[in-house]
Amino acid sequence: MTEKELNRYARQTMLPQIGNEGQEKIKSARVLVVGAGGLGAPVLQYLAAAGVGTIGIVDNDTVSETNLQRQVLYSTQDIDQPKAEIAGNKLLKLNPYCTIHCYKERLDEKNASEIVGNYDLVVDCTDNFTSRYLLDDVCEKLKKPLIYGSVEEFSGQVSVFHYEKGVSYKKLFPDKPEEKLMNGEPLGVFGTIPGVIGSLQATEALKIITGAGDVLSGRLLLYDALNPGFQIVNISLK
Repeated sequence: MTEKELNRYARQTMLPQIGNEGQEKIKSARVLVVGAGGLGAPVLQYLAAAGVGTIGIVDNDTVSETNLQRQVLYSTQDIDQPKAEIAGNKLLKLNPYCTIHCYKERLDEKNASEIVGNYDLVVDCTDNFTSRYLLDDVCEKLKKPLIYGSVEEFSGQVSVFHYEKGVSYKKLFPDKPEEKLMNGEPLGVFGTIPGVIGSLQATEALKIITGAGDVLSGRLLLYDALNPGFQIVNISLK
């Protein structure tokens, strides 16, 4: 790392669990973030700020005015612009030492394996069941850790799948919803909730990369803002 990089990450590398060796691992990491919306916004910002060397952004949507209440990566002047492109440009302004790859397309069965195969781990910031089950299948096949997050109203949840032969998303949700719910209408969400859950997803990604701490594999973390607190539930292996 250059002297400027060492200075940029100084408050992180002084942590004994990270150090310069951990920061080098972060710089060498390749992380794919699928979805650049409510969850994707904080995930992308914190991964870039932490110094993740290569970040992929998959999103075929454009910024809308209704996004701005919670997707704090974007501004009013970004409305109607491609999310992946706008996000990529802003991340480079945040940290020019990152390499950003933008995929302005929807992840599907035709392109998922090719895109995911280029990265070390995947952060699921999608908002529909179709994408979640697809990512679960692809990450299982390619043996890539999958960091899951979802939000609804005043609550959210986080877990890590396929980490060191860990459980899958299908183990947690074995029964797919009815077809009409797979890509259903968006639900209401309190603006700060994606920030909480997205930050936790980014934290799990950095823990996997550096080997610091205990990864949230085989467990589901639940957060409820109205009755403040976190709860961790074990995911049964049976």
